[in-house]
Amino acid sequence: MTVPLVSELLSVAREAATVINDVYAQAFSVEYKRPGDPVTLADTRANELICARLAARYPHTPVVAEESNPSRFAGYRSSRRVFFVDPLDGTREFVGRKGQFVVMIGLLDGDRPYAGLILAPTSGTAWAGVVGAGAWRIDRGGASGPIRVSSETELSQAHVVLSRSHRGALARRGADALGVAGAELVGSAGLKSAMVADGSADGYVAPQGKGMRWDACAAEALITSAGGRFTNWRGALIDYRGESLVNEHGVLASNAALHDRLLERLAELLARR
Repeated sequence: MTVPLVSELLSVAREAATVINDVYAQAFSVEYKRPGDPVTLADTRANELICARLAARYPHTPVVAEESNPSRFAGYRSSRRVFFVDPLDGTREFVGRKGQFVVMIGLLDGDRPYAGLILAPTSGTAWAGVVGAGAWRIDRGGASGPIRVSSETELSQAHVVLSRSHRGALARRGADALGVAGAELVGSAGLKSAMVADGSADGYVAPQGKGMRWDACAAEALITSAGGRFTNWRGALIDYRGESLVNEHGVLASNAALHDRLLERLAELLARR
């Protein structure tokens, strides 16, 4: 794996992971931006570090980061290239000390995500993808290998991952609702996306109105680079330049063979509401 952009993003993410692990190793306080939406010193410190490093390396590329004041990235929609950053995706799992949290850095080029880097601070494992170049898993020591989405073609044999934190009707009904063999509840949108990219899971379904664009950009770049598909529940591509940063219509990520079948099941769920 010799892609300079990936090496640069990996370096930034590893620095952020060190900050996150330092906070995780000791007692820390928890504040709430709104009910059910915690934030810690790890979130804010990692946010500042990543934004500073990206600004130094890419001074003309806006950084839309979760813990930044929106004024810092005002006007980003007019820029051709935009970074979307979730400095600590899975804060609920971080607070609960469940270990399922990641750093996410995605680069939008034009209308579509071009590169994505997801790193798990607790294991040091990273997943990276660059559209047109491929996708890789990289271990703590730097050894890397190519990854690819699964080859499962039968919905009835598929295994999907769902949100551990957002316990809506989909999470309650799980496998039965989607017509799949199994549904596992996993923390962190980035971690679930990495599982789809490396074939550990056949699909990932995120609920409507819960995730944000910084949860999607790196994930889409990674999954599409690994041969998968990434849309909302209606089958449309995510609009990263739209008025809202919220993923209003949810997210569906899967291998190409299962995507349309899963969209059909989601349409059936929506029709019953």
